[in-house]
Amino acid sequence: GDLGRPQHEILLPPEPPDAVATCVIESTYGNRRHDDAAALERFVDAIVRTAQRRGAIVIPAFAVDRTEVMLLTLRRLVQEGRIPDLPVYVDSPMALAALAVYERAAKDGDPEIRPEFRGAPAPFDPGGLIEAHSADDSKAIHDAALPAIIISASGMATGGRVLHHLARRLPEARNSIVLVGYQAEGTRGRALLGGSTTLKMHGRYVPVRAEIVDASGFSVHADGGELVDWLASAPAPPRTTFVVHGEAEAAFALERAIGERIHCLTVVPQHGERVRLD
Repeated sequence: GDLGRPQHEILLPPEPPDAVATCVIESTYGNRRHDDAAALERFVDAIVRTAQRRGAIVIPAFAVDRTEVMLLTLRRLVQEGRIPDLPVYVDSPMALAALAVYERAAKDGDPEIRPEFRGAPAPFDPGGLIEAHSADDSKAIHDAALPAIIISASGMATGGRVLHHLARRLPEARNSIVLVGYQAEGTRGRALLGGSTTLKMHGRYVPVRAEIVDASGFSVHADGGELVDWLASAPAPPRTTFVVHGEAEAAFALERAIGERIHCLTVVPQHGERVRLD
């Protein structure tokens, strides 16, 4: 599975692994280090600039965990006076269902939540939160007064309601699309990061004139160093570690980093490969 970060905004750090003979570890960010401070500055600057242009800030965000982190970050930035207090639309039924789980966990003092949030009022409302549950709620956002922030899934723009917002907002230069998560090869999000001037959605091409902002350091995935740190925190190194769930460059970079620091047999297996664990 995906490994969280030691400084996650809401959740406690991942527990160290047990001593195991075989470990399977993800490598999404196996070849990079997150620059959280720089990503935050790009995020703040994009919101301020777009608000001055009276545009829409569209944030494609994963429905589970990423949306909650974005709301918590927006709340903090508004309280610090770093960004204007804008309407914030969350337009994803799955994200809103997950948000309710996080709110309940905070209220009930769930032990996986950071202590400062346990039993406290829900910390996810930046001040102008508007939840778009129905299709009509979603369509109404198209006519909303601007500037405003729109958070919608999916995070890589591969589907979901965010496509409707992209189709409407991409053609206008006053708007911004802020990419806050990993964008895999072949996704619309990666195409936008690569400078694509058109994007195909619902069978039609849409011109890309909006500002595209890369704030992907804003991640809840462990980076390469954090993955190695987590594995190194085990009481004893695994006999074998299999590196999976990452593009080839990231997977092989993590394979090298683990081998250099932990000195255990580390392998990037091929798709469909079988190995014996005895």
